Amino acid sequence: MSRAAGGVVRAAGALVWRVRQDRLQVALVHRPRYKDWSWPKGKLDPGEAAVTAAWREVAEEIGHDVVLGVPLPPLSYELPDGRSKRVRYWAAQVAGRPEAAALRARPPVPPAQRDEIDQARWFDVDAAAERLTRPTDRAPLDVLVDAHARGRLDTRALVVVRHAAARKRSVWDGGEATRPLTSSGRSQASRLVPMLSAFGVTSVVTSDWQRCAATVEPYAHAAGAPSRMVPSLTEAGHDDHPARVAAIVAGLLDDGADAVLCTHRPVLPTVLDVLTQHSGRSVADRLPREDPFLRTAEMLVAHVATTEVGPRVVATERHRPAA
Repeated sequence: MSRAAGGVVRAAGALVWRVRQDRLQVALVHRPRYKDWSWPKGKLDPGEAAVTAAWREVAEEIGHDVVLGVPLPPLSYELPDGRSKRVRYWAAQVAGRPEAAALRARPPVPPAQRDEIDQARWFDVDAAAERLTRPTDRAPLDVLVDAHARGRLDTRALVVVRHAAARKRSVWDGGEATRPLTSSGRSQASRLVPMLSAFGVTSVVTSDWQRCAATVEPYAHAAGAPSRMVPSLTEAGHDDHPARVAAIVAGLLDDGADAVLCTHRPVLPTVLDVLTQHSGRSVADRLPREDPFLRTAEMLVAHVATTEVGPRVVATERHRPAA
C-alpha cells in the first residue's frame, strides 16, 4: 500500500548511540534485499507522527526500545519510481530502567522479518561511516559526532504542551476551571500518548484546570506516570504569581527527569522566558515569540544537557498530533 502524499514518501528513524570503553558507537542495520548498511528507519503509517514512527521503526529493526534525543538533519533523495523520499532522524539511546514508564505507554512492536533486516550491529563511528552504503547517510552521523564532542548529545527532555482543543468560553456555562475538551481535543490527547513516549517522559506536571489535566491524563494513565496538579500553572495562578511558574520550570530543568508540563496560552510567555534564559542565542532565537506561541495540543520539546554551569537547552523541536 502506498504511503506517499503529494509525491513525497515520509519516513523516520534514528541514529542509536552508546559509549563503550570511551568509544562512541552507533547501530547499523543490513537489508538483504538491497544488500546495504543503513540507519534503522521506515515509512510513516497513515496519520502517524514522525516521532512515533521513529521509535516504532527502530524497535522493529534493531529489537530494542529507544528514547529519542536531539533531532538530526533529515535526508531527501529520489526513488526509482520518480517520487522523493524524506527521512527525519533523531539521536536515540536504548531505553533503560528510568524510561520504564514511557515504555508502558507503547504497544508491542513485532520484529522486522529476516528478509527485511537480517543484521543489526554496533560499530565505532569511524567504522560506521565506512560501512554505510549511501554516502549521504554520513550527514546526520557528522552532526551526532559533533554533538557528542561538545557535550550536547546526552540529553533529557522537558516537553511543554498547550492543552488540547476545548469548549469555547462563549458556549460553556461553567467556570474556567471546568471547561472541558471537545471530542477533537480528546482525540488529540490520545494521539499525544505515543509522541510523549518517544521522548521518554516519566512524570507529568499540569495545570489543575480540566482542559489541561484531561490533555495529559491519557499519557499518565498509559504510562502509570505520576501526575502533579499545580494551581500555579492555571491562567489565574499565573496572573497572581508568575514567579511561581518560572520557579516550576527552572526546577524541572534542574531535576534532570524527563517530564511533560501542560499549561495554557497566557502562561506560555513565562515558560518560554525561562527556557530562553537556559539557552544559547541560536537555540533561543528559534523559540516561539508570537501569540499564540503554541497551537492546541502542540508540544515544544526542549532537549536539555547537563553542563558545568547547570542545565542548558541545546535543541528544541515542535510537534502536533497529525489530523
